[in-house]
Amino acid sequence: MSLSIRNQLTGTVVTVTPGEVMATVGIRLDGGPELTAAITRQAVDDLELAPGSVVRALVKSTEVALATGPVEGLSVRNRLPGVVRDVTTGAVMAAVRITLDTGADLTAAITREAATDLALSPGVPVTALIKATELSLGTD
Repeated sequence: MSLSIRNQLTGTVVTVTPGEVMATVGIRLDGGPELTAAITRQAVDDLELAPGSVVRALVKSTEVALATGPVEGLSVRNRLPGVVRDVTTGAVMAAVRITLDTGADLTAAITREAATDLALSPGVPVTALIKATELSLGTD
């Protein structure tokens, strides 16, 4: 299956915490850091997720926020450090490609105004922020 979602990060499930309807899934990305995905319990069952399962964490570029300074006091679970690789700016939006500390690439679609306010350009360190509810998981 081909997908339009650019951001696909490979990792291994380390924890599954089921709830009544939803579950949280802890994933260790190739290269070290962990992500948390909040998905339905039915999806956990359908994908047969358990510790050791290999998954792809998928996130639309419009669901990736960026920070250039310290990140504190937020409920956002997933915080991935990296460096801006390039910025493509249009009339309204900007596509910011980031090379994560793991070596993987991630794209954020943000407003042009935000890219300007953050002074984003190649080499600028950033933290990509992704809510756990915005991650989807897939298996091969």
